[in-house]
Parts: sequence; C-alpha cells; structure tokens
Amino acid sequence: MPEPTAAVSADAEPSGAATEGDATAKFRVHIAGPIEAVWAEITRTDAPILAFFNSRMHANRLAPGARLAMRTANGRYTGVVGEIVEFEPPRRFAHTFRFTAYDDPECTVVYDLEEQAGGTLFTLTIRDLPAGTKTAKQMVQGGKMITSTLKSVIETGRAPFGIRLLYLFFDLMAPATPKRSRSEHWPID
Repeated sequence: MPEPTAAVSADAEPSGAATEGDATAKFRVHIAGPIEAVWAEITRTDAPILAFFNSRMHANRLAPGARLAMRTANGRYTGVVGEIVEFEPPRRFAHTFRFTAYDDPECTVVYDLEEQAGGTLFTLTIRDLPAGTKTAKQMVQGGKMITSTLKSVIETGRAPFGIRLLYLFFDLMAPATPKRSRSEHWPID
C-alpha cells in the first residue's frame, strides 16, 4: 500500500493536505528563478536561511554522513539536528531531522530541484513522519510556509512581511526557548 502523500502548492490553499498521522508529506512550488539560486539559498551556511524559519545551517561539510544543526542567527539555540544523507548539487539535498525540543523520533527531509521553463520546481518531501507527534504536526504546518517563503525570497529578494514579523517575534521570544535547545547541548563535531 503506498504511503499517503499530499501535494501542496504555495500559490493556493492546501488541497488534500497531509495530516500529522500521514507517513509522508509533499509540498511543491514553481519558483521563477534559476536552479542555482534556489540551491544556493537552501544550502547556505554563511547566513540565516529565510525560508527555514530564519535558522542558520551549521555543518562541518555538506556531504553525506556530515552532521548538521539549524541554529538561531546568534547561534545560542539549536532547533533542529540531523545528518546529511544525500547531497547532489544542484538537484537533491536530504537529511534526517529531529527537533531538539522534543523527544520524538527523527524524520527525513528531502529537497528536490528540477529546472523548468521559467524557473525551478522545488519539492519538499518529509518522509517517515512520526504519527501523532508534535514533530508531525509542526512539519505538516511548516511545509507550506517553507515553500512560499522560499518562492518569495528567490523572486523578490525578501521574505513576505508577515513572515518577517513572525521572525521578529521569534527573536523576542528566544529567552523562553527550552534550556535543552541551547547549542552547547547539540555539537556537530
């Protein structure tokens, strides 16, 4: 029996969107920009990635087997840890994914890029969602935001206004982040 999936367009309301009980969720968007620009944005380590909740990716190297951590811009807190499982520039980037604030099992996040007329088809696939967990709920909710924000960043050079306000709120709430998410608890070496 095939795993349930949901295709969600960043340009429209979700249709048949995945629920947190599904094992796989899929989100797609056509981005009017070159594949190289999309790839550079989702793999950057020199600054926060606006589409990834303004987190900065820390990794010793971008290659299979390398550990990664998604940290706040100031590096104090780590929201996500994982291990790179595929890295095929500029077509595919996949890594395991675990929220540091939860004891939930990890899932796998896959970013696929495909050149198309007028731009790039970006597909975010989340595999092995742990059913009934906070992780599943947040991943399903976050997929559309990631795809639509990435589209805006590549096409306009900035995140939408509402997302920028959300990131400001995140910064203001940083002192309330659980102590277990402090970066010293999540080394990547």
